[in-house]
Formats: sequence, C-alpha cells, structure tokens
Amino acid sequence: MNNKEKGESIRSSNVCEMTNNVLSDTNEKRAALRQRFRKTLLIFSFLLYPVTFAYVSCPLITEATQLGIISGGLVIFSLVFLSSLIVGRLWCGYLCPSGGLQEMYRLADDRRAKPGIVKWLKYPVFLGIFGSLFYGAYEAGGFHAFDPVYGTGGGISIAAAGGALMFYGPVTIIMIFTVIFGRRGFCHTFCPIAVMLIIGRKIRNMVGWPALHLAGDVNLCIDCQKCTKGCPMSLDVYNMLKEGRMEHTDCILCGNCVDTCPRDAIRYAWTRS
Repeated sequence: MNNKEKGESIRSSNVCEMTNNVLSDTNEKRAALRQRFRKTLLIFSFLLYPVTFAYVSCPLITEATQLGIISGGLVIFSLVFLSSLIVGRLWCGYLCPSGGLQEMYRLADDRRAKPGIVKWLKYPVFLGIFGSLFYGAYEAGGFHAFDPVYGTGGGISIAAAGGALMFYGPVTIIMIFTVIFGRRGFCHTFCPIAVMLIIGRKIRNMVGWPALHLAGDVNLCIDCQKCTKGCPMSLDVYNMLKEGRMEHTDCILCGNCVDTCPRDAIRYAWTRS
C-alpha cells in the first residue's frame, strides 16, 4: 500500500469513527430525553393527584361497588388491567401518581430497595381489597348505575367531603413505605395495583401473545452494570441479562436499563425470538 492509499485509509477510518461518535451521541441524547419525559409524566401525574385520586382509590371504588355503582375508578382499574395484558406494568413506569411521588423522593434518598419478606404484604392487601370489591358487587346484586365522578366534588377528588383526608392518607402511607424500604418501597411492599398488573402479565406470559418486553444480547454487554445501578425497582438487571431471563414481575418497563446501556445490549421488543 503506497502513501496515498494509506492516507485515504486513515481518512476513511477517521470519518467512520466520527460518524459512529455522532450516532452514539444522538442515541444517548434520545435515551436521556425519553427518561426525562417519563419522569416528567410521573411527577405531573402526582401533581394532578388532588384532582384524580378518587379515580385510583381502592376504598372509593369498593364503596361504589357495594352500592351497585360502576364508578370512574372501576373503569380506570379495568383499563389499566387490560393494558397489562399488552404492555405489562408500563402504567407503573410512566403514569402512576404514587410512582411520581416516589420518583420525587429519590432526589433526596436513592437507596436501593430491600423489602425482604415484606414484599409479600401486597398480596394479602390485594386479596382484601379486590375480595371486598367482588363481594360488594355480589351483595348489591350486580351493577345498576354508572357514575364516572363518584366520590368527587364535581369531578375534582379533593373537593368532595373528606377529600383532604382521602388525599393525605394514601400519600402518608406511600411515603412511610418508601422511607423505610427505599426506591419504590411502596410498589414493592403494599401496592395492590402492582399485584393486579402482575396477574395480567402472568396471563399474557401463559398465553404467549406478542407484548412489550425487554430483550437482551449478552454478547454486547461490557459489564459496566449501569443497568442495575439505575433501575428504579432495584432489580439486578445485569444478572438478568447474563442469565438470559429479562422477564421479572417487578419490572415496570420504564426503559432506564435500555437507555443507560452504552452498548445497546438491552432493548424493547414486541415478539420473542
């Protein structure tokens, strides 16, 4: 190879390297934008909580059911459950008001969650709440009316009688479990909606229709473990990737591991290979 050819080869290599760097920077910016958007959605969802809490309040939904009323909250619960059949716990990762509150708390305390045996507490909580819901509907002889703003004051939750208590009660419970157990401590230990979405995901996994999930290529992994360090649910994503099991009941499909991986070893996918 003469000097001219060597020069052209070096220039070509430099151009390729510059192109790769530009593409890498573009991907990193896009990834950072998605996480900012996700966190903004969550925090905005919590800021709207004084208006919307009646629509995700288990006690109010149960109370309406016992009166034979289909409340707006029951409709929301049904839609969130149906979404879990396709997108798993995406609600938890992008839209849940309690998730927004816990994301805000992470700014002050970002300890990884260690719920231990208390993680099973959410299952009897779920059985108690949803058992009461179904029993209430049975005792009422089914549903006889539809009230989309049940338990609110003209559609605004906190404007109803006792609205302040109904607002601060759940917020206090969420904060207690988060302060004690760390990142998303409430989600890990007490949230009945988490169990409802886990059930939806289990149904989907048993049937096997296409759904949003994480996929990984262990050959691209450089062992930086950024995926594990940044996971809001404190999952050991690194070992999940190494063991080829990217499915986890606590995964909220937030995409943080997808967006922090410098080698794109983890990605969103719809169908399994």
